[in-house]
Amino acid sequence: MKRLRIPVAAALLALTLAGTAVAEMVYHRGNGGDPETLDPQKTATLIEGYILHDLYEGLVTHNAAAEIIPGVAKSWEISGNGTVYIFHFRNNARWSNGKPVTAGDFTFSFHRLLAPQTAAVYASLYYPIRNAKAVNSGALDPSKLGVRAIDDKTLEITLEAPTPYFIEVLAQPTAVPVYPPSVKKHGDEFVKPDHMVSNGAYKLERALPNTQVTIVKNPYFHDAENVAIDKVIFYPTDDYAAVLRRFSVGELDSQYNAPLEQAQWMRKHLGRQFHVSPQLGIYYYALNTEKPPFDDRRVRRALSMAIDRKFLAEKIWNGAMLPGYSFVPPGIPNYGEPVMLDFKDQLMFDREDEAVELMRKAGYSPKHPLKVRLSYYTDDNDEKTALAIADMWKPLGVDVEFVKTDHAAHYAMLHKRSDFDIARAGWLADYPDAQNFLFLLQSDNPHQNYARYRNAQFDALMAEAAKSLDANRRKAILHEAQARIEHDEPNIPLLYYDCFNLVSDRLKGWEDNSLNIHLSRWMWIER
Repeated sequence: MKRLRIPVAAALLALTLAGTAVAEMVYHRGNGGDPETLDPQKTATLIEGYILHDLYEGLVTHNAAAEIIPGVAKSWEISGNGTVYIFHFRNNARWSNGKPVTAGDFTFSFHRLLAPQTAAVYASLYYPIRNAKAVNSGALDPSKLGVRAIDDKTLEITLEAPTPYFIEVLAQPTAVPVYPPSVKKHGDEFVKPDHMVSNGAYKLERALPNTQVTIVKNPYFHDAENVAIDKVIFYPTDDYAAVLRRFSVGELDSQYNAPLEQAQWMRKHLGRQFHVSPQLGIYYYALNTEKPPFDDRRVRRALSMAIDRKFLAEKIWNGAMLPGYSFVPPGIPNYGEPVMLDFKDQLMFDREDEAVELMRKAGYSPKHPLKVRLSYYTDDNDEKTALAIADMWKPLGVDVEFVKTDHAAHYAMLHKRSDFDIARAGWLADYPDAQNFLFLLQSDNPHQNYARYRNAQFDALMAEAAKSLDANRRKAILHEAQARIEHDEPNIPLLYYDCFNLVSDRLKGWEDNSLNIHLSRWMWIER
C-alpha cells in the first residue's frame, strides 16, 4: 500500500498568514443523483457507493487506481483448495466513536446482509460463501453462514467452492461492517447522522434529501494522518445545464456524469478537466418478461432489432458511448470476445424489415399498435435516448408512453419489483469478470434481475461455472450462458459505457479507472 504524503503537504500550504490555523479543505462533489439509502447492506447504485466508500471500509478496499489493497484486514491467506480465507485485522482499525473494529462486527454485518428480512439487493453477490443462499432464502439460520470470528482480530470466511473474484467482492460497499450497537438500538434509523457510527476515512455529518450529503474527516481512521480533505459535500446533480454552469464558476470540484450534448464545448473550453475514459459497463433496457407481450421472444427481438445503436452513440451521446451488441461488454480480462447479438452486422434497413415482420406475426402493426410504457429517470441524455428509440419503434406499430421519475424512485421501482413494461437500466462492473454481468439475470437474484427472466438451463450453467476449477472450462461455460441470454434477450443491450467526469484542475489525486471508483481519501485540493 502506497502511503500518500503529498496531500498532507498540500494541506499545510493552506496555513493562514498568521501561521496559527489550517484552512478547512472542502471538496464539493457533484454526485449525479440523490441516494435512496445510506445503509451499506441495502445499497444498489454507484451514486450511493461513492458516499459509502468514503464512510466505511471493508476487509479490503480500493486505491486511487481502483486496485484492491488492504482495508481493515492488513493481510490474509487462502487455503490450498481456495475455499477458506483467514483475515488478520490491523490493530488500529477503529470506529468513528473510537471503539475497535472487531471480527465480530463483520460476522454481525454479513449475517445482516444475508438475512432475508434485510432484503439486500446485492445479497446474491455473496452466495459463494458457504450456506449464504440457504440463509438468504430463510432455509437456514444466519448462524450457519460460513463466516466466523476466530478472535477479535481474526476472521474466517469459508466458501462453497473456489471463487476467483471473491476478494474483489469484499471491496463492495455491501461488504463493509456496520456498528452492531447502533443497529441494535436504532434499527433502520442507524443511518441518520446522529446515530451512524462508521469506520472509514469520513463520518456522516448531515443528510438533506435532494439537497446534499455532508461527511467530515474521521479522526479515528487508521490512516487519518494521510487524509487531506476535511469535508466532502455530495450534491444530487441531475440537472446537467446547472451542473456545467456550477462547475465552470468553481462551485463544484468534480461531477459524476456530464451534459454530453455539450461535449464539443467542454472539450474546447474545459480541456483536460473533461475526462473521458473506458469503463466496463452496459446501458440497457429491461423488459418485463413476466408480462405479455414481453414474454414473447418475437416482440423482444423486434424491439431490439429496430434500434440504431450507432445513431444513439454518435448523435445522442456525442461519441461518449459505444454501440452495444452484447450484455457482457468487451474488455474483460481472460474472457475474450463476448457473444454478440446475431444481427449485429446486418444493415439497418434489413433489420427494420425483419422487426416489422416479427411484430406482425405477434399481432402488432401501425393499425394495431402495441402500447408501451417506457420508464426512465430525469437525466437529459436518458430522455433523448428514450425519445429517439420511441421514434425508431414507430414503424413497428409501437406507441410509447413515457414514465419519468427521479433516480432514486426509478431504481426503487425496479428493486421492489413494481409493475413496469420497459425500463432504462445500467450496470457498471464491480469487478472485471463476466460473472458480474451475467449474474444479474439469474432467477435467484430477484432484486437485480429487473427483467424477471427465468431459464433453468442458464441458471444451471451459472452454477456449473461457479464450481469450475479450470479457468478455460469456466470461460467456455460463461460464454454458453451468455449465448442463451443473447438469444432470449430479456434485456436489450444498447450502449457500452465510457466514464465521463468533470474534474477541476485544482482537485489532485484523481485517477481515471475502468471501475470509475474514486475515494475522497486519496485526493486533495489546491486553491
